[in-house]
Amino acid sequence: MATHAPKKVLVSGCFDMLHSGHIAFFQEAASHGDLHVAIGSDQTIFDLKGRPTVNSEEERLFMVGSVSSVTDAFISRGSGMLDFEEEIHELMPDILIVNEDGNTPDKRALAGKLGIEYLILRREPQPGLAARSTTTLRAINTIPYRIDLAGGWLDQPWVSEHYPGYVITISLEPTIEFNERSGMATSTRRTAIKQWGSRLPVDDYEKVAWTLFCCDNPPGTEEISGSQDAIGLVFPGLNRSFYQGEYWPLQIESVHDDAILRFVENSLFLIPLGPRQPDFSVLSGTNITSEGAKALAGATDLCWDAMLARDVRRFGEALRLGFEAQVAMFPNMMNQMMQELIEQYRHRAFGWKVSGAGGGGYLILVSDTPVDNAVRVVVRRKSD
Repeated sequence: MATHAPKKVLVSGCFDMLHSGHIAFFQEAASHGDLHVAIGSDQTIFDLKGRPTVNSEEERLFMVGSVSSVTDAFISRGSGMLDFEEEIHELMPDILIVNEDGNTPDKRALAGKLGIEYLILRREPQPGLAARSTTTLRAINTIPYRIDLAGGWLDQPWVSEHYPGYVITISLEPTIEFNERSGMATSTRRTAIKQWGSRLPVDDYEKVAWTLFCCDNPPGTEEISGSQDAIGLVFPGLNRSFYQGEYWPLQIESVHDDAILRFVENSLFLIPLGPRQPDFSVLSGTNITSEGAKALAGATDLCWDAMLARDVRRFGEALRLGFEAQVAMFPNMMNQMMQELIEQYRHRAFGWKVSGAGGGGYLILVSDTPVDNAVRVVVRRKSD
């Protein structure tokens, strides 16, 4: 009687601080065939996460290879999000499996190019066990991330001098470890960690944000990071900051109403794009005009009003208008891959934008229904 060889399954990742979430992921992936695990090298993880691993690549290889559901494990020879590209050509697995925050267009495209099935698994804890991730185990570090929802670039005086307006940010709990160069204020977050360690100081929010902005832009800095990065990290909840030709806003307004914050959380769906390339330049080919800055400011006002009214359709439409105003002034924020992804999700969302300055990071969708395989966010609440 003829027998069929089991399928070959490939997964990739950091797998630092091995925990029950990793084991559950391995077990589910192994239910599809013989499981091969590509482990990111110490240098790759440092480049992507901006921090060293807790366990060296040799230790991680030993631990992952010792898991009973793993057939084989190896350190990937490449770098970046596709560090396993050389090995996938050699192995030619039947299935490439990722989880929701490891799902990127580049991985999907690579699998499609090679005729390999691409499967996305949800992060589901083993029944009876708490949900785990490396980030939660590193929860000694509670420094938040931030999303700039609308108005980004108006925090630069050479934009708001053309027309003043608000920048809207939300502060996020570090429920996952967002990649470096992903438009989530990771470089400013690293500055905060160097300055204060694992927690923001308990003090006046504006004083702390100003201190962080100054540390992030010491004297002699040629390209000043906008202060919305520091404000978005430090001020909890939903915030808007009004800029008029200066690096620091004239006014900061905060919303802590839990119904509004839950509305924002429930409306946002993040699709990973992978980090920006190191040679990405958003400032080339810009077309900054009074009309462009006014359009961006107007869309930002509509976005704010829609969130306070908890109107998801208006929220999405305003977000899209704001993004289009950004791209009109900074064309390099958009690329072909993002355009194709927007077309893929256009019918499922009321609006979209990319995180930060574009070129990578996350495609942020606004929808009233769940979007498959999207990353969700938790807004950081104000402590009593």
